[in-house]
Amino acid sequence: MASCSVASAACGFVVAPNVNSSSGSPKIGMVFLPLNKNNRNSRLVVRAEEAAAPAATTDAPEKVAPKAVKPPPIGPPRGSKVRILRKESYWYKGVGSVVAVDQDPKTRYPVVVRFNKVNYANVSTNNYALDEVEPVA
Repeated sequence: MASCSVASAACGFVVAPNVNSSSGSPKIGMVFLPLNKNNRNSRLVVRAEEAAAPAATTDAPEKVAPKAVKPPPIGPPRGSKVRILRKESYWYKGVGSVVAVDQDPKTRYPVVVRFNKVNYANVSTNNYALDEVEPVA
């Protein structure tokens, strides 16, 4: 059967036995620490369990999956000049430069464009849909 050793010290901690059995069950260790010498009811119990080592296999190593190929970027490249086609925009038929393009296909207005002049609200950037901008050659 398993051997057992219990140790205690004057400071009030107890180390529970490590059980080694031939049945292959994992080792379990337990530590008991009272938090306050005056109050015997407050305790800290820490339990640790060692995981069993994985069994060695003679199978061939698993094939590494090839890296996922990134889809091509959507929209105009960053820094390119675009003409605005949204009629209700302050910058309609104006030219601005692309600051960023959100690559998420669910985004409604993925293209961020910055202009040299500001609108009535003192704003110089706006977001546009892919069909609301046209690259300028």
